[in-house]
Formats: sequence, C-alpha cells, structure tokens
Amino acid sequence: MQLEFFDVPSPCVGICQSNEKGYCLGCMRTRDERQDWIKLDNDTKQKVIKRCVQRKKRQLNKNKPKVVEEINTLALETAQPSLLDSLNAPKTTHESDLDFSDFEL
Repeated sequence: MQLEFFDVPSPCVGICQSNEKGYCLGCMRTRDERQDWIKLDNDTKQKVIKRCVQRKKRQLNKNKPKVVEEINTLALETAQPSLLDSLNAPKTTHESDLDFSDFEL
C-alpha cells in the first residue's frame, strides 16, 4: 500500500443532476457516495472514483450499439443482391424497360 500524503479530491465537476438510475450526470456518483464523501477514507474514495469511471464507460457504450445497428441496417438495404437470391426470385420486366429502337429486323 502506498502512503497517502494528500486527500483524494472530489470528482465533482459542478453538474449536480441525477439521471434515471440516480447517478450524478457530472461525476457518476450515487447519492450516498456524494453525501458520504467527506466521511470516506482515501482507499474507499479511490474505489468510488474507479466505479464512477466504469459507470461513465457503460453509459457511453450504451449508445454505441444503436449506431452500429443503424449502420448495419443501412448496409443491408444498400447491399448488392446475391446472385443466388435472383435465381429464386421471379424476374419481372415491363415493356417500358425494353428499348429496341437500335435494332433492325
């Protein structure tokens, strides 16, 4: 264990609002962690800060899958159809799609 000469500073960044899970939007501490900060020893304060970092990472990663899903959906919509799929699908042609003006009979 390392000797502690200085007190662990509070991770507060001045955004003191709680999200839907009760974590502070600024520092990601719980209500109890914020209220008991002064009473905690330095080892416990460091553990709280590590938990806050993990919570922040989870919050940031929570939004990423949605973006990945949207990109995958867009890629599927714009992807070239498979040659194997076209064999099973009925081919539809319209007379307006055919242009025989360059051919002579």
